[in-house]
Amino acid sequence: MRRNLDLAALRALSAIADFGGVTRAAHVLNVTQSAVSMQIKRLEESLGQALLDRNGRGVQLSAEGEQLLTYARRILALNDEAVSRMTDSAFEGEISLIVPYDIVHPHIPQVLRLFSATYPRMRVHLQARATRKAKEKFAQGECDLILTTESHCDAGGETLTRLPLVWIGAPGGQAWRQRPLKLALGRYCIFRPGIIAALDRAGIPWEAVVESDSDRTIEAAVSSDMGVQAMLAGTESTHAERIAHSGALPELTSHLVNLYIHPGPEKPGVMALADLLRRAWAGPEVVAA
Repeated sequence: MRRNLDLAALRALSAIADFGGVTRAAHVLNVTQSAVSMQIKRLEESLGQALLDRNGRGVQLSAEGEQLLTYARRILALNDEAVSRMTDSAFEGEISLIVPYDIVHPHIPQVLRLFSATYPRMRVHLQARATRKAKEKFAQGECDLILTTESHCDAGGETLTRLPLVWIGAPGGQAWRQRPLKLALGRYCIFRPGIIAALDRAGIPWEAVVESDSDRTIEAAVSSDMGVQAMLAGTESTHAERIAHSGALPELTSHLVNLYIHPGPEKPGVMALADLLRRAWAGPEVVAA
């Protein structure tokens, strides 16, 4: 007799892969962590395969889990398409979302994927802009939601999390040891004044070896060990790593990730997207205020 795969369990497996663990997947799916764990356990028992690698350094998909994930995504996509076609309640339209360059990853792609699966007739117009530009467009009524990285939260906004700034360099790189310290700086980076002030207070001479408004340019410079940069914890690329400087570089401040929703009549899908954003940032990187 053929066995049927549990769609809820497949969705849980997909969320674990997308959001990096059981806890974050539970937040995004709006269920308890124990519920997600139980769904995966039943799926493993049904297939006779260990789908997660529980090695004490976090939870990742096993080789069998990765194989099933490929099928899970196809099954869920077909299920969601069928539900959308057969119901009249799906939202339609477009939502405009602006996100600062530095926090597009890791959460925004997964949030948009989940939103698209739930509301396939909605289109999200995503723009990546510096916080200052995002707030200007928001004030002009040119977008529905924005995320910002700031030291405070203005009236009408809500703070999703607070993240520390950390020093980032090339894997195994030595640029952070050099003096003057070689910096890769964004021209419009909101963190720039605080980074420079921290170095000046610590008496560490520095020079800007790269100064650009292109995140790709800065990432390339850092990954090639031309210089170092500061980023919010958890947003660094796979081509760089946090620097274990043991106090040789100054500690930096933390910043808020804020959400602003345009006031006025509620637009279809906006609150659903906002809720997914809230859940995505409700994770373990939060630091004390």
